[in-house]
Amino acid sequence: MPDSIAINKVCNNLETIDQVDLVTGATYRQEAQEILATPTIALPDRTAVADSLVAANQFLTSKTVQKDDSY
Repeated sequence: MPDSIAINKVCNNLETIDQVDLVTGATYRQEAQEILATPTIALPDRTAVADSLVAANQFLTSKTVQKDDSY
């Protein structure tokens, strides 16, 4: 089970998703999904990750998609 440091790291990573390449960003989002899918993680922690993931996804939807991008 991830500890609060790992959860904070995932949230921080999502906040900097605009500063990384597409593969790294996808990894950050996958890590967040794994936390959200783990029912043993406290609800407030999962909520924080969910909020960060929503913000990252909203950013990505507003980003200009290039020809070779899959998002």
